[in-house]
Amino acid sequence: MPVRQRFRRFLVSMRRGLHVLAAPVKGDNGRGGLFIQSYRGYGSSHRVFLMGRVFRQPGFGATMREDRLWRDLIDLLRRLLRKPIAGAQVRVRYKGTTAVVETDRHGFFRVDMDLGAMPSDVEWHSVELSLDRPTDERATTTGEFFTPTHRTGYGVISDIDDTVVYTGVANTLKMMWRLFAQGADSRVIFPGVPALYRGFHDGPSGNQGNPLIYVSRGPWSIYQVLVEMFRMHRIPNGPILVLREWGMKRGSILPRRARDHKLDAIRHVMGLYGELKFVLVGDSGQHDPETYARILREHPDRVLAIYIRDVSADPQRSEAIARLADEARAAGCELVLSDDNQVLAEHAAGQGLICAEVIEAVRDSVSESAA
Repeated sequence: MPVRQRFRRFLVSMRRGLHVLAAPVKGDNGRGGLFIQSYRGYGSSHRVFLMGRVFRQPGFGATMREDRLWRDLIDLLRRLLRKPIAGAQVRVRYKGTTAVVETDRHGFFRVDMDLGAMPSDVEWHSVELSLDRPTDERATTTGEFFTPTHRTGYGVISDIDDTVVYTGVANTLKMMWRLFAQGADSRVIFPGVPALYRGFHDGPSGNQGNPLIYVSRGPWSIYQVLVEMFRMHRIPNGPILVLREWGMKRGSILPRRARDHKLDAIRHVMGLYGELKFVLVGDSGQHDPETYARILREHPDRVLAIYIRDVSADPQRSEAIARLADEARAAGCELVLSDDNQVLAEHAAGQGLICAEVIEAVRDSVSESAA
């Protein structure tokens, strides 16, 4: 590729990445002040859980909105300079239901509220967020959350790191270069993941709208990049639970261990969804097999399958997972270990979790990646 063409491609990718990184602060139109950032949530027929954060961010450069590049550069600088607000009171409104929650010392808030009767045929819902204290009439935003419908057959809880995306998700610059400079053909997403996850979302009938909930060990700062990555690769939307700050203890500057975070998060999700059954997807590199095996012991009738991407070359690790697979099989659940999404798709189709056409879509994706 000629040098000029490579340089032009670099500039285009830089501008796209810059726009995504600057996106979280754009809700105030450059005026500064208090700002609420909402993350996608999830709900049941009567309850909702979502997270967000309250910041105070500087306001400057509002008159430069006609130049997108300079506007994005300024907004990125404003993002770097913003400060979390502890003790802010966030008012949450969904139709006729209202609740007020308070931010922690890092500015995070968690909404866990009763909603009453919910429509059974709507997947995504809007919720209004505003500030009671400190007062700023401009600090309002709209959040969104997912609820299963009457068509839902099961749910999926999936790890992101080394399961959906290659190692390096915590390296924001490296991931963004792959994503924006190399586009949808970059080696960011494992081959076959988008087709397989669309198959999970659609279910065997093709219209189940099964919820997918993603968990990540990365920091909240990459949330917007992950959302854009999923959009570019047509991976089904779903809440992304970042485990770095999940369950942080009072008085401690260190969060709990990631495996404890994930266990707590999965328990919360399964508790919210009552009797809904789940498929659990992870990788062999961390503690996903052990965590999922523990969930299976606690809910032997609610885990349909466990899929583990094999990223370890350690024979002892493979033997340990094989023992967990034997334990799962004795409980009536299959734990499948493979580095090939086609193998996972074939098993899922055999279990009636996805339609058979998904196998071909996954196979084509894997073959194109290997070419």
